[in-house]
Amino acid sequence: MGIHETRLEAVAARIEGADDPARWRDWRWQLRNSLTTLDAVEEALGIEFDAAERVLLEETLQQFPLSVTPYYLSLIDTGDFRNDPVFRQALPSDEEIVVEEHDMVDPLAEDQDSPVPLITHRYPDRVLFRVSNTCSMYCRHCTRKRTVGDRDCVPTTEELADALDYIRATPGVRDVLLSGGDPLMLSDDRLDEILSALDAIEHVEVVRIGTRMPAVLPYRITDEFCEMLRRHRPVWLNTHFNHPKELTPDAEEALARLADAGVPLGNQTVLLAGVNDCSRIMLRLVQRLVANRVRPYYLYQCDLSEGLSHFRTPVGKGIEIVESLIGHTSGFAVPTYVVDAPHGGGKIPVMPNYIVSWASDRVVLRNYEGVICTYREPDRYKRAACNEECDDCERSVAAGCRGHESSGVAGLMRECDPVEALVPSTNERHQRREGVSADE
Repeated sequence: MGIHETRLEAVAARIEGADDPARWRDWRWQLRNSLTTLDAVEEALGIEFDAAERVLLEETLQQFPLSVTPYYLSLIDTGDFRNDPVFRQALPSDEEIVVEEHDMVDPLAEDQDSPVPLITHRYPDRVLFRVSNTCSMYCRHCTRKRTVGDRDCVPTTEELADALDYIRATPGVRDVLLSGGDPLMLSDDRLDEILSALDAIEHVEVVRIGTRMPAVLPYRITDEFCEMLRRHRPVWLNTHFNHPKELTPDAEEALARLADAGVPLGNQTVLLAGVNDCSRIMLRLVQRLVANRVRPYYLYQCDLSEGLSHFRTPVGKGIEIVESLIGHTSGFAVPTYVVDAPHGGGKIPVMPNYIVSWASDRVVLRNYEGVICTYREPDRYKRAACNEECDDCERSVAAGCRGHESSGVAGLMRECDPVEALVPSTNERHQRREGVSADE
């Protein structure tokens, strides 16, 4: 019997009714028996918090609730539980009530970029659709701690309908990400209805589901659920594993069930101090993921949400980790390290720099070993003229391209665009210019 099975049995033996294997593997039973108090956690794990520690933890729970599935709790090493990576993600810490100067309630400005309730529309061709507001576990590092689990924020039928109406009325949206909370907290039938509604929108080409279930409640990934997803291709599923310890046999079975159903799988990891801020841990995680047919997608810098300062690492730590992956494992196993910029700036890639220098006819590059080489630019490259009129371009028509307005830095690259600079509205020098013009 492996360590995972031993710990699972130890926790199951202390929870009433958990000794029945069929009941333990029932995801609805797991949800009904989620642990929401410190007393329940102590009893299930056979541990005891210090009296002074309990006072601080109870104070934390008044602001940020506790909910963890019996399954996920069973992954904790009780011999050193305070330093266990699963414990740190699932159980409260008094550090969560420390609010630093730069912490924000809504660091990603999702509320400001919400044209209708439940929709965040930040990028030109895609939207985030919050179809649920509850999770099977309240992750202590959640960027939406302000709303997750708040029953006053549970999506209503009318709000869901209005969100779908917005997508129907916005032809530029070709990609819809179902998020939450966790979308898989909905029943198969309810998810089926939402996916069917999206299938009927002609301009929606791709639907993605973001879920933590394979990591914290793998029994949710049933044969019936996978069969339902088969009817709605293309549906991509991004999950959220932060540590190799979470890739248990049960989790691997859930991932295999999804992959066998033809669902493309990605993973989004959050860089967390004391959990996975280690090059070797991250290398093991990405290698285990690809072995389970999951593509590492993003490595996130921890957001500036209130109560997360103890989880944040310097950005340099993330670059160091990515540097240790590139060249040392398969290229498709290396996630893109991103900072989800405050104030709604979106995901900004922050990766090691491999360009040493750049001349008019060559680029000087380095590889992961530190070897420096020169790549010669082509002597005869004829730049294709572009007026951004794809409907008149033979190459674009043949490729099925659609014209669209480029903005931001991409707009500066357009040769037909008269805009040559992007200037912040608060730039004092340009404000002075405008003031002089007005006086004249």
